[in-house]
Amino acid sequence: MSRVKDAVDDKNYDTAIQLLDSIIMLRPGYIEAWNQRATVYYLKQDYAHSIADIAEVLAREPRHFGALSGLGLMLQEMNDDKDALDAYRKALAIDPHLEGVPDIVKTLTQKVEGRDI
Repeated sequence: MSRVKDAVDDKNYDTAIQLLDSIIMLRPGYIEAWNQRATVYYLKQDYAHSIADIAEVLAREPRHFGALSGLGLMLQEMNDDKDALDAYRKALAIDPHLEGVPDIVKTLTQKVEGRDI
């Protein structure tokens, strides 16, 4: 995975994806390869592929709070605040100490569900 990190650090995203493709082909059960590829697709702003890889991560490990918070971030950037809020809430249910996420949930809750009277 160090070659993947080097490629990402150098912004050689296509190379990183090719390396991760090979890892996934050889070891499809290796969750972090899927998660890393989702991250690289996100960096390329290829949200469709990133979300597809996050779905693979969550199918294998539904409690992967990093994938859930990453999904929330993408959905929020895509102006899907309702589903972003759901993803962030799921991430917080697993790890209530995620940095910054409680504030995001509070803001999105007010935006999506309104304020209490």
